[in-house]
Amino acid sequence: MTSKPKFRGIAVIFTVQNFDRTQKFYAEVLGLELERQEGFMSVKLADGTELGFIEGQATRGTSPAIVFGLDDGGIDGVAEHLVKQGVQLLTPVSEAPGGWSFEFQDPDAHALAFYQDEGKPRRP
Repeated sequence: MTSKPKFRGIAVIFTVQNFDRTQKFYAEVLGLELERQEGFMSVKLADGTELGFIEGQATRGTSPAIVFGLDDGGIDGVAEHLVKQGVQLLTPVSEAPGGWSFEFQDPDAHALAFYQDEGKPRRP
C-alpha cells in the first residue's frame, strides 16, 4: 500500500564546508544560534521552519535542499507513492541524523527530500 505524505514542516538543508565558520556567521551576522550535534547543526525559526547544515562538499544544484517533514512517519509508503507517480528517487530511504530520509527532484531538477523521525513507523 502506498500513501500520500502528511506534512509536518519544512527544513532547508545546506551543505557547508566548515561548521565553525558557518556557526560564527549565523550567530554574529544573523543572530541565529545554531544547535550543534554530531554531523549536523540546526536552528528552528519562529514559524517552525528549520535551517539545517551538514558538513561536506556541495554539488551545484544539490544545496540547499528543501526537506519536507512527515508528521506520522510512513516514509517507505511515501517513497513508493512517488515512484508510482513517475518520480525517480535520487537516493533510497536511508538513515539520516535522528531518522530516515530520501531525496528526489521536481520536474525542474530542484533538490527535494522527505524526512521522518526515527521513532515513527516507516510504513503507514
